[in-house]
Amino acid sequence: MRVEWFPGAVSDLQRLRSFILPHNSDAAQRAVQVIRTTVAHLEVNPRIGKPVEGLADYHDLVIPFGSAGYLLRYRIQVDVVYIVAVKHCKEAGYAVVEPV
Repeated sequence: MRVEWFPGAVSDLQRLRSFILPHNSDAAQRAVQVIRTTVAHLEVNPRIGKPVEGLADYHDLVIPFGSAGYLLRYRIQVDVVYIVAVKHCKEAGYAVVEPV
Protein backbone atom coordinates (compact mmCIF):
# COMPACT_ATOMS: atom_id res chain seq x y z
CA MET A 1 0.00 0.00 0.00
CA ARG A 2 1.04 3.56 -0.63
CA VAL A 3 0.60 6.21 2.09
CA GLU A 4 -0.39 9.79 1.34
CA TRP A 5 -0.92 12.64 3.80
CA PHE A 6 -3.76 15.14 3.44
CA PRO A 7 -2.56 18.73 3.90
CA GLY A 8 -4.59 19.03 7.11
CA ALA A 9 -2.82 16.01 8.59
CA VAL A 10 0.58 17.51 7.72
CA SER A 11 -0.53 20.71 9.47
CA ASP A 12 -1.64 18.65 12.48
CA LEU A 13 1.80 17.04 12.72
CA GLN A 14 3.54 20.42 12.49
CA ARG A 15 1.17 21.91 15.09
CA LEU A 16 1.75 19.05 17.53
CA ARG A 17 5.52 19.33 17.11
CA SER A 18 5.40 23.11 17.58
CA PHE A 19 3.39 22.71 20.78
CA ILE A 20 6.00 20.44 22.40
CA LEU A 21 9.12 22.06 20.95
CA PRO A 22 9.49 25.03 23.37
CA HIS A 23 9.12 22.70 26.36
CA ASN A 24 11.25 19.76 25.21
CA SER A 25 12.87 19.66 21.77
CA ASP A 26 13.93 16.02 22.21
CA ALA A 27 10.36 14.96 23.02
CA ALA A 28 9.05 16.91 20.01
CA GLN A 29 11.44 15.06 17.72
CA ARG A 30 10.60 11.68 19.29
CA ALA A 31 6.85 12.31 18.99
CA VAL A 32 7.11 13.03 15.27
CA GLN A 33 9.33 9.98 14.79
CA VAL A 34 6.89 7.69 16.63
CA ILE A 35 4.01 8.97 14.50
CA ARG A 36 5.96 8.54 11.25
CA THR A 37 7.11 5.05 12.22
CA THR A 38 3.53 4.05 12.99
CA VAL A 39 2.35 5.44 9.66
CA ALA A 40 5.03 3.37 7.90
CA HIS A 41 3.47 0.22 9.43
CA LEU A 42 0.24 1.04 7.59
CA GLU A 43 1.98 0.30 4.29
CA VAL A 44 2.04 -3.41 5.14
CA ASN A 45 -0.82 -3.68 7.61
CA PRO A 46 -3.40 -0.95 6.88
CA ARG A 47 -6.18 -2.49 8.96
CA ILE A 48 -4.42 -2.28 12.33
CA GLY A 49 -6.60 0.65 13.36
CA LYS A 50 -10.13 0.43 14.68
CA PRO A 51 -12.86 1.09 12.07
CA VAL A 52 -14.68 4.39 12.66
CA GLU A 53 -18.39 3.82 13.20
CA GLY A 54 -20.46 5.58 10.57
CA LEU A 55 -17.51 6.42 8.32
CA ALA A 56 -16.86 3.72 5.73
CA ASP A 57 -13.19 3.02 5.05
CA TYR A 58 -11.99 5.20 7.97
CA HIS A 59 -9.88 3.88 10.83
CA ASP A 60 -8.52 5.34 14.07
CA LEU A 61 -5.22 4.21 15.49
CA VAL A 62 -3.99 5.16 18.96
CA ILE A 63 -0.26 5.86 19.06
CA PRO A 64 1.02 5.68 22.65
CA PHE A 65 3.44 8.45 23.62
CA GLY A 66 4.11 9.88 27.06
CA SER A 67 1.13 9.99 29.39
CA ALA A 68 -1.47 10.08 26.61
CA GLY A 69 -0.46 9.67 22.98
CA TYR A 70 -1.92 10.52 19.63
CA LEU A 71 -4.89 9.48 17.56
CA LEU A 72 -4.28 8.93 13.87
CA ARG A 73 -7.29 8.93 11.57
CA TYR A 74 -6.83 7.44 8.14
CA ARG A 75 -8.84 6.21 5.20
CA ILE A 76 -8.18 3.16 3.07
CA GLN A 77 -9.10 3.37 -0.60
CA VAL A 78 -8.05 0.62 -3.01
CA ASP A 79 -4.24 0.58 -2.66
CA VAL A 80 -3.74 3.92 -0.86
CA VAL A 81 -3.85 4.80 2.82
CA TYR A 82 -4.72 8.48 3.24
CA ILE A 83 -3.65 10.07 6.53
CA VAL A 84 -6.56 12.38 7.31
CA ALA A 85 -5.68 13.80 10.74
CA VAL A 86 -3.41 13.48 13.77
CA LYS A 87 -4.65 14.69 17.15
CA HIS A 88 -3.33 14.53 20.68
CA CYS A 89 -5.52 12.22 22.76
CA LYS A 90 -6.25 15.02 25.23
CA GLU A 91 -7.51 17.46 22.58
CA ALA A 92 -11.15 18.42 22.81
CA GLY A 93 -13.33 17.06 20.04
CA TYR A 94 -12.32 15.31 16.91
CA ALA A 95 -13.83 16.99 13.87
CA VAL A 96 -12.12 15.87 10.70
CA VAL A 97 -12.76 17.69 7.45
CA GLU A 98 -11.66 15.83 4.35
CA PRO A 99 -10.38 18.01 1.50
CA VAL A 100 -12.61 18.36 -1.53
